[in-house]
Amino acid sequence: MKILFLGDVVGRSGRNAVISQLPKLREEWTLDFVVVNGENATSGMGLSGSHAKALLEAGVDVLTLGDHAFDQKDMMTFIASEPRVLRPINFSKAAPGVGARVFTATNGRKILVAQVLGQVFMKRPFDDPFSALDGLLKQYPMGGQVQASLIDIHCEATSEKMAVGHFCNGRASLVVGTHTHVPTADAMILPGGTGYLTDAGMCGDYHSVIGMEKAEPLRRFITGMPKERFTPANGEATLSGVYIETDDRTGKTTRIEPVRQGGSLQSQGPT
Repeated sequence: MKILFLGDVVGRSGRNAVISQLPKLREEWTLDFVVVNGENATSGMGLSGSHAKALLEAGVDVLTLGDHAFDQKDMMTFIASEPRVLRPINFSKAAPGVGARVFTATNGRKILVAQVLGQVFMKRPFDDPFSALDGLLKQYPMGGQVQASLIDIHCEATSEKMAVGHFCNGRASLVVGTHTHVPTADAMILPGGTGYLTDAGMCGDYHSVIGMEKAEPLRRFITGMPKERFTPANGEATLSGVYIETDDRTGKTTRIEPVRQGGSLQSQGPT
């Protein structure tokens, strides 16, 4: 199976880049399934129902969220009626929606997609991500009733993302990090056949401070005092993420390639 994962979509620039470029990439790379983290797609904070619809209509198969899952209030009701949007599996048990689901890719193949929040340096405590994933991966083992499985680990600490990758080694097709908006250079296949990338980066304008217009973050760093709200930068966006190919029989990743398309970063992707 050929799977594309794109990192955090930030603001209008990121949304427009995904909507305009994804249909072409699906065709050129003959993609079977596309997962996109959309939790900063609406004004840099959360995801609205209308923006979720636009991304899904552009060819996204599943949208994952994160710690800003419900910053846009209409997502509270939208997620209950749209199974293709996932909030973190270890979010509040009272939250609407679910954190993992099995989806159907091309040719009827099944893929498990899940998102989990980390605990280190996060603003509020979340349930243990390791125990949440353990039960899920025991229920859907690689080479079993699903042909592939993808875990989006949404957290601050690179060490915690790496720990989740090793914890899932041999039990998931791909573990990919989101949340910090900066792509890492460690795309690899772990010994058990799990594809891994510490952070997918963002789909947004990299002439910014992690996707936000530079002036206000710089002011806060220099003076220690806020003056305005952060607003997303609206220059040309780079699509950032990871491409993998998996073995339908075993669920293992056989190829992994970083993805950078458009905008400021050097172009990368499957050839």
